[in-house]
Amino acid sequence: MRLPPRASLGLLLLLLLSPAAGTTRKPTPCQQCRNLVDKFLQGMANTAKKNFGGGNTAWEEKTLSKYEFSEVRLVEILEGLCESSDFECNQMLEEHEEQLEDWWLQLKNAHPDLFEWFCVRTLKVCCAQGTYGPDCRACQGGAERPCSGNGHCRGDGTRHGDGSCQCHLGYKGPLCLDCMDGYFSLLKNETHSVCKACHESCKTCSGPTSRDCHECEVGWLRIEGACTDLDECAAETPPCGDAQYCENVSGSYTCEECDSTCVGCTGKGPANCKECIAGYTKESGQCTDIDECSLAEKACRRKDENCYNTPGSFVCVCPEGFEETKDACVRTAEGEVTEEHPTEPPSREDL
Repeated sequence: MRLPPRASLGLLLLLLLSPAAGTTRKPTPCQQCRNLVDKFLQGMANTAKKNFGGGNTAWEEKTLSKYEFSEVRLVEILEGLCESSDFECNQMLEEHEEQLEDWWLQLKNAHPDLFEWFCVRTLKVCCAQGTYGPDCRACQGGAERPCSGNGHCRGDGTRHGDGSCQCHLGYKGPLCLDCMDGYFSLLKNETHSVCKACHESCKTCSGPTSRDCHECEVGWLRIEGACTDLDECAAETPPCGDAQYCENVSGSYTCEECDSTCVGCTGKGPANCKECIAGYTKESGQCTDIDECSLAEKACRRKDENCYNTPGSFVCVCPEGFEETKDACVRTAEGEVTEEHPTEPPSREDL
C-alpha cells in the first residue's frame, strides 16, 4: 500500500528523528505506569485552585467543590498528561483511560493512593515499596525495612528481581547486618546495624583510630601499638628512577620528574638538583643558565661574529651585511652601504 504524501513525510521524519537502536532503553511497564501516575498527580496539583480568582470566597468554595471532582477538571488533567512525542505515555493512557476515569469519578475516596490502586492492584505491573516479584513478596529483612536499611532489595517495587540484598558500601551479609573489611561495628542488634570506616592505616579494626587496627594495611607497619606509615622514600635502595625524586604519601609513595636542569635530584625544582646539565651551573644553591657570551674566553671564535645566549647554550651569528666563511664574517658589497645601521640581535624564534 502506498502512503499518501503527508503520511510518507511523517514516517520519514519519525525514522530520521528516532534514536539509533541500542542508544535508549525502553522503560519497563512499571516505570511507565509510575511516570503516568506522577504526571497525573502533578496535573491535579496544577489544577487544584484553578477556579479561585479572589473576591467572593463563599462562592469560590462552592464552585471549587463542584470543580474539584468534575469531569471538566479530569479532562484538563488528561489533556496535559503526555507530551505528543512521549509514545509510551500516550500508549498507556489510550489503553487505560477508562480505569483512570473510574478512579477519578467513583474510587478516589476509597483508594486515595493512585499508584497502589492503578499500578499495583489494577494493572499489576508494579509492587508496593519493600516487595518484589510476580507475587509482590516482602524483600529480605521485611517490607518495612528491607536489607536492614543498609542495602537495596533487588526488584524492590517491581514485578521482577529475586528480593536479595545488594548492600551499601561498608556492609555485607544476607541482610546487610555485617561490616566489610575496613569497617567496624558501631551498633548492631537483630534489626539494626551501623558500620563506620576504619582508620586508613587499618585493613581490619575494632574502632576508629590507628591503635584499633587488627591488621595494618599495605604500606603501614605496627609500631608501639599503632599502625604507622612506612616511608618508602627512606629505603636504602630508592624506589624511583635516576631522573625522578620520591615523595612519601600515606600508605604509599609517588615518583615525580626532576627539573629539566637537573642530573638527578632530591626534590622539586632547580634548587634540589644533585648536579646540573651541560650549560647550567650551581649558583645561589640552584642550577642557573651559564651566559657563555659573557665569559672571558670568547664562545664565538670567528672575526666579527656576534654571540647570543640561549637557555643552556649559545648561538654565533654574523651581523647583517656580512656573510659566513670558515674563519670569519666577511662584509658584502651591500653591507658597506648599510654599515651605519647597527645589526639587530636575532629573535628567540630565529634562534
